[in-house]
Amino acid sequence: MSEKPEKQRKRRYNSPLHTKQKYMSARLSEDLSERFGKRSAQLRTGDKVKVMRGDNKGTEGSVNEIDLDSEKVYVEDVTLEKTDGSEIPRPVHPSNLMITELDTSDKKRVESLER
Repeated sequence: MSEKPEKQRKRRYNSPLHTKQKYMSARLSEDLSERFGKRSAQLRTGDKVKVMRGDNKGTEGSVNEIDLDSEKVYVEDVTLEKTDGSEIPRPVHPSNLMITELDTSDKKRVESLER
């Protein structure tokens, strides 16, 4: 594997979707990290997150959509107002999010976190 940043970025941007899924992780809140003994977890739709950086800092909402191609997450109530007055969802990078509540409907996900 090359050490050049240019090649590192190219490899990351051109990687297949099953590899990009691993990049879509965010930090767990203090209670969750104590409960599961982990620092971060992969994001899924339905998770409750808090925006930690940017213009929408402090906003909490659930994850509506995850875009693996552009490595962005769309959070409820994080919107961008266009010049015509309409609002569109604003993409957020997962590193700027903190998971406050996990979607525990999938038993396998909970088991993998408790390992």
